[in-house]
Amino acid sequence: MGGLLVAFLILIILVLAVVVSCIKIVPQAHAYIVERLGGYLATWPVGLHLLIPFIDRVAKKVTLKEQVVDFPPQPVITKDNVTMQIDTVVYFQITDPKLYAYGVENPLMAIENLTATTLRNIIGDLELDETLTSRETINTQMRATLDVATDPWGIKVNRVELKNIIPPAAIQDAMEKQMKAERERREAILRAEGEKKSTVLVAEGKKESAILDAEAEKQAAILRAEAKKEATIREAEGQAEAILKIQQANADGLRMIKDAAPDQGVIQLKSLEAFAKAADGKATKIIIPSEIQGIAGLAKSVTEIALENK
Repeated sequence: MGGLLVAFLILIILVLAVVVSCIKIVPQAHAYIVERLGGYLATWPVGLHLLIPFIDRVAKKVTLKEQVVDFPPQPVITKDNVTMQIDTVVYFQITDPKLYAYGVENPLMAIENLTATTLRNIIGDLELDETLTSRETINTQMRATLDVATDPWGIKVNRVELKNIIPPAAIQDAMEKQMKAERERREAILRAEGEKKSTVLVAEGKKESAILDAEAEKQAAILRAEAKKEATIREAEGQAEAILKIQQANADGLRMIKDAAPDQGVIQLKSLEAFAKAADGKATKIIIPSEIQGIAGLAKSVTEIALENK
């Protein structure tokens, strides 16, 4: 009796274990490929699913998330016969779990080999310099080629990147020397441009200084001319004013003489004084008017009368 109970309990435990094993929960971003009696049955999406014991089985668990595969460096030969090492990184995503499960035996190895052959074909049409400067072009061509080739496998290639391009040591050494020469050339050009700009600035400074000196001399000459002109004008005005005052004084004198109404004797006496001044020894020839001769005779008579009185 006790043995039957134990056997029954064992049977129940086995049944529960089988039932539990038949309950499958597909997590997010995954898909299960289910086979029945060795043939494809269905692709289970996310959720709870049940298997028929001993008939159905989960043949493959597929992740639908984007995957990244870093392939090791591959030797490639450029168009100008330079051998280099290039490693690639492929970003892909499974879009059809059934094709992925049954399309190719080893998808990752297939993608790696396809990447290597595609890379060799593309690099073979490029020279070394083009290879080093055409990463984006190479990436685009490889992605397009791989995407078409992997489509029957249920795989979509989203991106392909060239991680490293490693040329031979001799090429690297030559490139470093070329880069050094280029840097030295640029440095020489920059130095020459700096010296040129410095020379130009110095010349412009001298030019501006000369212009300023000329302007200053011009202004000084203008000021001197203005001062001389002003002094000449002042002097002329002073002379004109002096002449005007002399003429005014002469006119006033004549007016006073006229107002005094001098007689003929005074007039003649003044004439004699003027004649005396005229004959002061400075003239070599003197023309005496007839009126003055009469006055001279009068003066002689006056002189004789004065001598007789003595």
